[in-house]
Amino acid sequence: MSVPDGYKATEVGVIPVDWEVRTLREVCRQIVDGTHFTPTYTREGVPFYSVENVTANDFKHVKFISIKDHELQNKRCNPERGDILMTRIGSLGDTRFIDWDVKASIYVSLALLKVGEGIDPCFLYAYSRSHDFRQSVENRSLMSAVPKKINMGAIGDVPVPVPPTDAEQAAVAEVLSDVDEAIAAVDAVIAKKRVLKTATMQALLSGTRRLPGFSGEWEAVNLGAIAHIKTGSRNNEDKQPDGKYPLFVRSQHVERINTYSYDEEAILVPGEGGVGSIFHYINGKFDCHQRVYKISQFANNMHGHFVYFSMVHGFGSHAMQNTVKATVDSLRLPTFKAFRFIAPSKKEQDAIAQLILDLDNELADQVANLAKLRRLKAGMMQQLLTGKIRLV
Repeated sequence: MSVPDGYKATEVGVIPVDWEVRTLREVCRQIVDGTHFTPTYTREGVPFYSVENVTANDFKHVKFISIKDHELQNKRCNPERGDILMTRIGSLGDTRFIDWDVKASIYVSLALLKVGEGIDPCFLYAYSRSHDFRQSVENRSLMSAVPKKINMGAIGDVPVPVPPTDAEQAAVAEVLSDVDEAIAAVDAVIAKKRVLKTATMQALLSGTRRLPGFSGEWEAVNLGAIAHIKTGSRNNEDKQPDGKYPLFVRSQHVERINTYSYDEEAILVPGEGGVGSIFHYINGKFDCHQRVYKISQFANNMHGHFVYFSMVHGFGSHAMQNTVKATVDSLRLPTFKAFRFIAPSKKEQDAIAQLILDLDNELADQVANLAKLRRLKAGMMQQLLTGKIRLV
């Protein structure tokens, strides 16, 4: 491996010559796990954190233990602002920085890292969110254990590249924190747009909100009366990774295939697996699995996208009430034909469908923006946390 001038090869990769590689044991004044005993949970009291809270980054919906149990555990393991929580059983190496005033206890599945002097806590947390850190934890875990886990001693052996000055550490952490804030802001926008879309669909598809310029009664229709419904004929074995056409299977994921059986506007819904929760819309060439229902050939007074949104909105509850209980929940043709929803005139359907499609497009733009930011952050982490780019 070629090492550029001013850099050196280490166990964490190529880093600047003035950086050090130190272990977590060396940069932390304490590494301790939570209680090894499952406590008695209470309706209120002191929050009790476990792996699920860290992986979901959710410290509001927590379990509680009594103040007495907390005080017993607090003597050995006392989470404080500035500490880092790390998962060590089941999920490995996922971390969260405690940047709030905390009074809580933790379970044995979590390790508590109390950062020592000589390293910026925010820099250590930033590095702990990197792929290299997670891989180092994985490499030191007991892979034969079920569930997977890493022993406390092995956590201390995890290496960390450390810039020479507090200023450089803080600068790296600040840049990555700024990107995190941008990601969180887009996440919040996406959450709001999803709530808006759900509320808009509820109001428009139920007729409780009418778009300007429209009036008149809505009619109840059965899906079987306004569309042709049949299953496909393909199997999973027919898929081709680089196929030219979409192949709809019993999954949210759309496979590919090199031939097509249909060239039309259609809604595709699995008859089993994710019953009543997976819907696809297409207008073009495609094929579908033998347990996927194809809804097409819509009546002249029906807008395909309006039917699609009506199914997304209301078919799930109808499906769960009418599933066939076999090895897995499954749907039969009569259930599809009997699905009933209300519809206005074709012109109003067009307007409703277009408004929801516009919301979908706005949401898709934000989701793409979020993916772009996450790729940007991954690249920045690789460059900044190994010193390939220096900020000071």
